[in-house]
Amino acid sequence: MLGLKLPTDPRWVNIVEKNIDEILTDHAYCEQKAASTAISLIVSFPEYTELIEEMIALSREEMGHFKMVHDRIIARGKKLGRDRKDAYVIELLKFFPKGGSRTTQLVHRLLYAALIEARSCERFRLLSEALKDKELAEFYHKLMVSEASHYTMFLTFARKYGDREEVDEKWNALLKYEAEIMKDLSKDQTIHG
Repeated sequence: MLGLKLPTDPRWVNIVEKNIDEILTDHAYCEQKAASTAISLIVSFPEYTELIEEMIALSREEMGHFKMVHDRIIARGKKLGRDRKDAYVIELLKFFPKGGSRTTQLVHRLLYAALIEARSCERFRLLSEALKDKELAEFYHKLMVSEASHYTMFLTFARKYGDREEVDEKWNALLKYEAEIMKDLSKDQTIHG
């Protein structure tokens, strides 16, 4: 369903299991960045009314997820750690050339967002199925469902605002590029790394 070309190495869950506090901090920042992405799309492309309406709802939802993760951190007797660079996203954002028409820029940003949500969905599925902490596993199951709907929403908007055939070509090329990135990841206690 997600179209990912390279699944996450299942051993990644073992790394997470040993570093739950680190993964929760990273996850909290991923939610915050997702909300920021939605707000950035509103600011950058205000003429796309339907997109704006969805991004308003998404920014609220993602900040709600941030709070849920933050609450779990506090409940564990911890504090939110510092944000770290996301090597996955940094590498992913190198794929499309800078510039182009506003429509091209929008489509590229929507495709990036769709892929990040798809990978998050896949990772949350792994966590929901393999974590020994059943409460945390259930938490990730609920978030997995949410991430899947975000992935399809972004991809649908990209196909709506761009030429469908061209968007699908770009999407497939981005998926192949992302698979190459993933070969060097799944070794870190981060959501994407």
